[in-house]
Formats: sequence, C-alpha cells, structure tokens
Amino acid sequence: MEEFPLTARTLTEYEALAAAAPTTLDAIPGAVYICDHEGWLVRYNSEAAELWGRTPALDGTRDRFCGSHRLFLPDGSPLAHADCPMAEAVKAGAMARNAEVVVERPDGSRILALVNIRPLRDHRGRIQGAINCFQDISAYKAMEEEASRKNSDLEDFFENSAIGLHIVSGHGIIQRANQAELDLLGYSAEEYIGRHIAEFHADAPVIGDILQRLSCGDKLERYPARLRAKDGSIKHVLITSNSRFDSGRFVNTRCFTTDVTDLRAAEEARHESDERLAATYQAANIGIAETDADGRMINVNNALCTMLGRSCEDLLAMAFVDYTHEDDREEDATSYARQISGELDGYSIRKRARRADGTTIYLDVYSSSVRDAAGRFRHGVRVIQDVTEAVRMEERLRESERHMRDLLEALPAAVYTTDAEGRITYYNKAAVELAGRTPQPGEQWCVTWRLYETDGTPLPHDQCPMAVTLKEGRAIRGVEAVAERPDGTRVPFIPYPTPLYDSEGKLAGAVNMLVDISDRKKAEEYAARLAAIIEFSDDAIISKDLHGIIETWNGGAERLFGYEASEVIGKPINLLIPPDRQNEEPAILDRIRRGEHVDHFETVRTRKDGALLDISLTISPLKDARGRIVGASKIARDITEKRREEGRRQLLTNELNHRVKNTLATVQSLAAQTFRGESRSPALKEFEERLIALSRAHDVLTQECWEGADLEELVARTIAPICLAPEQRFEISGPPVRLRPKAALSLSMAFHELSTNALKYGALSNEVGRIRIHWNLVGSGDDHLLHIRWEEANGPEVRVPQRRGFGSRLLERALAHELGAKVALSFEQAGVICEIDTPLA
Repeated sequence: MEEFPLTARTLTEYEALAAAAPTTLDAIPGAVYICDHEGWLVRYNSEAAELWGRTPALDGTRDRFCGSHRLFLPDGSPLAHADCPMAEAVKAGAMARNAEVVVERPDGSRILALVNIRPLRDHRGRIQGAINCFQDISAYKAMEEEASRKNSDLEDFFENSAIGLHIVSGHGIIQRANQAELDLLGYSAEEYIGRHIAEFHADAPVIGDILQRLSCGDKLERYPARLRAKDGSIKHVLITSNSRFDSGRFVNTRCFTTDVTDLRAAEEARHESDERLAATYQAANIGIAETDADGRMINVNNALCTMLGRSCEDLLAMAFVDYTHEDDREEDATSYARQISGELDGYSIRKRARRADGTTIYLDVYSSSVRDAAGRFRHGVRVIQDVTEAVRMEERLRESERHMRDLLEALPAAVYTTDAEGRITYYNKAAVELAGRTPQPGEQWCVTWRLYETDGTPLPHDQCPMAVTLKEGRAIRGVEAVAERPDGTRVPFIPYPTPLYDSEGKLAGAVNMLVDISDRKKAEEYAARLAAIIEFSDDAIISKDLHGIIETWNGGAERLFGYEASEVIGKPINLLIPPDRQNEEPAILDRIRRGEHVDHFETVRTRKDGALLDISLTISPLKDARGRIVGASKIARDITEKRREEGRRQLLTNELNHRVKNTLATVQSLAAQTFRGESRSPALKEFEERLIALSRAHDVLTQECWEGADLEELVARTIAPICLAPEQRFEISGPPVRLRPKAALSLSMAFHELSTNALKYGALSNEVGRIRIHWNLVGSGDDHLLHIRWEEANGPEVRVPQRRGFGSRLLERALAHELGAKVALSFEQAGVICEIDTPLA
C-alpha cells in the first residue's frame, strides 16, 4: 500500500473530497456530488450528471444545492433547490436518510431518486459542506405498483368469480366468502361469515367427513354435498377443496362450491387461494467501502455498518470475503482478482452476506477500481446495496403468480384472459380442450374457432360476450352460445366475461370462464326421450320406494292393469298381488335393498276388474346421486298368450314324440319278423342298436321341444350305453354348439357307428384305449362350419378294411346327403381318425 504524506492525513473530509482526483468520484458506481458551506456545487461524478441529464458548470455561474434541472416532491409538488435536503444539510447540518425526491431533466423526463446526505465538518465541528449520494429507484417503484395491481386483480378474481368461493378456518368457521357463494345460498355476508360451516350442510356425516379429510391434508375433487339455503331449499353442490398448513398446523381450507342443483352430473369445481399478492418494496440503503489489494476494508461508511450490523472497527479489521456467505465467496474473490489485474474495469455481483447476528441478507455489489496516473491499482471502491427485501419480494411475486396459474390450470372450466384490445394473453388447458385448438398469438376476443347463437345463427367473434364486456366495460351473465371446433363438433357453453381494471381504474383487459354445458343438454334430451319411451311403451313401467309404495305409473300400466295413475300412485304395490302370492313382495324388496336385479320373474297379478294376468317382471334398483338405493323400477309384460302358446306347443311336442316312438316300435317289430328264426343274427343286433341310438337322439330333441340339441349332451347320450366309464375312456371338448334337429339325428347315428366300431375293433376293445372327440367352429357367414374330429389311441393295431361296410357308407354318404357334410375316414395304424365338416346354416 502506498504511504500518504502526513499533511494528507490531516485534511478534513471536505478538503480531501474537494481535492481528490476527478477519477476518484467517477470510480464510485453511484451518483455523488459535493457542495461547499454555502451550498455551491463544487464536485460531482459522471453518474450524477447522467441522472441529472445535464453537466453543471463548476466555475463561473454555478448551481447551488443541486445540479438537477428541477426538483419535485414524490406527490408532484415543486421543490425549490433552496428547500431541498442538501440545503437543509448545509444550512442546519441535518442529515438525510433515504429521502425520496423527483428529479426532472432538461428533456422533461423524470426519475425518482433516493437521497442520502451527510454534512462535512472540520476538526472543530463547523460545517464545511455536504456530500449527497443518490440513486434512481424508479424501477423499484414500478415493481411496487405492479405488485399492487396484481393484488387488485386477485381480489377482483375472488370477488367477481362466477363460482362460489369461501375460506374456512381449521375450526370450521367461515372466514370469507365471495358474492357468488352468498348468492348461491341467499345469505348476506353478515349472516354467513363467522358461522360454522356445518350449520349450512344438510348432512352432518358429509361435513364431518369433509372436515376430517381436509384436516388430514387430503384434497377434495368434486365432492358431492347438500347445502341448506336461507329460504330452506336444498342446494346440491360439488365441493373442490384443499387445506393450507403452516409449520404442520392446519390453518384453513379454500373451497369452490359449484351449484349442480339442476344437473347433479355436471362436472364443476372451484379452487380458491388465500395467498395474496401483497408486497412492499423499501429502497435499499447504499453502503460504500474502500478495499485494498487483499480485499481488506480500509474505509467504510455508516450505511454499510448498519447494513451488516457491525461496528466500523469490526469491518475495518475484516476483508469483504469474511462476511460473504461461504457459497458465494469464490465468485466474488475471483472477480475481484481479475479487477485488480486489470482484466476487468469493474464488476457487479448479487451475493449473500452474514450479519453479525447470523442472519443472511442479499447484497448487490458494484465494484470498481481507483488507479494512479500509471494505471496501477491503488484501491477498490465497492458500492453495496441491500436488496434482501427486493429478492424476497421477487420470490413472493413468482410464488403468487405460480399459485395464480396453478389455480387457473386446476379449474375444470375453460378460462382465458385478454388485454384491453381483446388480444388473448392467457388460456388454460381446459380452454384448449373446449375449443379443440390452441389459440394463436394475436387472436382476439375468444379462444374458439367459430361461434353460433343457440338457434344456429353465426355469432362473429367481435360481437361475442367477451367483446361486449371489453367494449362496454361490464360483466355479461345469463347468456348461452355454441362453439364449433375445427373438427366440426359443437359444444354448448355459458360464458362469464368480467372486465379487469388497473390501479387507476382504467380497463386493463378481461377474464372469461366458459362452462361446458354439453352434459346438461344431453341429459335434457335423454330425459325427454326416456319420458317418451316410458309414456308410450306397451309394457307396464312402474317405480316404487323401498316400502313398496307406487311413485310412477305409465300408460302401459294403465292399459295392462286397468287402473288410472291417480288411482294407484301413493298406494302399496300389493293391491296388484293376488292373496296367495303376497309373500313375493317382501322377498323382492329384500333383493332390491341388497342391490340385486330381478330378471324375468314370471308370476300372476290381478287387474282392477279382478282378472288374473300371467306376467313377466324385470325389477331393478333405483339409486340417488350418492349411489344409495332409494326404490325400484319395475317392468311388467303380459305373458298370458305366451303361456297358452307354450302349453299348445308342449302338447304337440308330446304327441309328436309319442308317434315317433310308436313308429320306431313298429319298425323294430317289422325287423324282428323279418329276421324271425335269426334272433342271434349280428345284422339284427346292429339294426336294433341303430334304432336305439335314433331313439336317444329323439329324446334329446324332445327335451328341447324339437328346437335343436346341444352337441355335448348329444355326444354324451350316444356313448353312454356303449362305454361303462366314459369319463375314463373319452376326452370330449369344444365350444357350446346348438344343432338343428336334422343335424342332431344324423350326427347321433354317426357317433353311434363310430362308438360301435371302436367297441368291436378299436380303442374300446381293450382296457387302455382312449378316444378324443373335439370340435370347433371355423369360418363365418355362409361358410360357417362345424369341424368334428374323432381320434382313437392306444387300441389294437388298425388294419385298413378290405371292403367298405354299412357303417362306413353311413358315415360318408348319409352325412353328405342329409347335411351336405364332408367326411374323411382314415384307418391309421395308431387308431381310426374321422373328421367331419358340416355347415351350420
């Protein structure tokens, strides 16, 4: 460090500053000027001239007290130079700390300056002059105003939201509610706020569950509830809510209440955030320090001492890295070394610092160098500004904006905003989904592709509700419109455009919420169609409660039972039940309470005139919006004629079966007479077995009233008399197949022939042989075929017969003739294989 002469050390502060080289003040990255004891401007640096917008002369006609063109107070009142803070300092020795003054430049532009003035005294305490360090804080004021505007926007959003919003404390007390919430229930703010939320819920278990879940940190999404309005009516709502905790303590809940009284299935939710965009910004004090080449402080001002919470002596014994946060030391020290070497003229850094009490603050440091005439480093000048509040404000602003965006993104309704000219500035995901498109930059009025009135008339975007709101400065409510997507689909919706104003009351834009009412429209159409179906149905459609009391009665019920609706509604269903069947109703109601369906229950009921009806009942539980069973829907169909028809058909079937068996008995008798004297003839035995197989097939068809037969049952009936333990010798598999009567008879004869042949010569002729019968369906339509495969294994070695017997001809020719089937019969050495492909159509 260069030694100073003894005489330099005895100079007063004023004399030292007045005699300093011009570069000394210019090295300070802040506006500084000095006045003598009469207030005449004697020195200033280039940054002061830049903020003044002029370069005052220091000889001849000089400026007094300030080099600015004009001065004003923050409220806009003119401030004479003779009355400014510098004048007070020179005249009365008054210091100025963080005073705010408006500086007007010659070009008319103005800045807001933060002024710090200290009188300069000699060794006897006489005022020799004063020094003023001032800075432009216009940007900080703008941030403060922006924060205020955002807070106003959030308040406006809360109060003017189309969805009810309220805040409930951790003890269940309503702390705040918007107008939509109050309008929903019909209460004034005085009647609603401050009362326990449970007072307005119609179902105590529901609000108990809601508060319990919220106190545990659970989120509620479209939770159904019932609220009691002031007029006594019940409002069905969906509640979307979450909880706010502070250090693990349950503080309050923020709830959206969506009215779904007219349509409980509508999906609406609301969210409310209790975080407020409220921030204040204090101008930072400016600290000044001179540092040597090692970074040790050789001079500090009082503002820096206050900023760091340390005495002047403490700081002069430290280097700037000593109070710097350990994570920021390397960056600051490296930059300072580059500055000393001349690689950098100066640098700025935002860093963290430790105060004497251990707390952390944020500092903006502007470092520059003072060099001698040869360019050698003499000392560094560090201007330090406490920006802790600014950093925290920025963090709060970012957090508030993030919460605002999260809130809007979480809303299930489409939300977008515009500026005052209608240009879209924001839209959430729900808006993109509703519009079926992503809005493009510069679009105006609405996020949708095309708009229509509810009657189908085109609605230009510049005439839509949002455009009207911006043009007339008023909220639009109670209208409906239809949005068309680019793919041609249309969505009915209700818009809720609301104007937004800045802090001066000037229109800044608007926010619009588009509520999709497609589900409501569909529900209305569905309800109308359902009512028409019920009204004009030939079947009796009746609803009753869980006590069996009739609630609805359609035209079909009037025609079937003879009662008018007015005669039976409100009366027990038992009036339709005969005395000997009264026990049916309690059993049916028990099943309904368990949530069971009763399908095609055939019974007897009584008409008004006393006549008995054969009916088929289908009964289903009826549930409310919460899924609770509250009654039953009953469809009754008259089956009296069906019963008569079934009786006649059964009579004809029995007569046909009797005649077929008589015919088979006659054929068997004729065969016996033909083979008289040859009772042990193999031919007679085979013939009789075929008749028996045919008879069994007839039995299967008779059970099915000659409407067809199940293939698996037919196979089982055919092989049962031939094999004593079919489950051990046969493997039968295949999908369910319903055969026509003709196919059932023919295939029964085929299986009989194959089984008989296996018993004589094949797999059933020993103790270990097995037979696998498998079928499957192939093709579709007219080519739909049933493929059957008969495969023998583990029987005696098979030899190809020298001639075709009757059985082979029956399989190959009869099936082809009767069914149009294809038969492939092969005598493999391992066992006989027969494959049959027969059409099912």
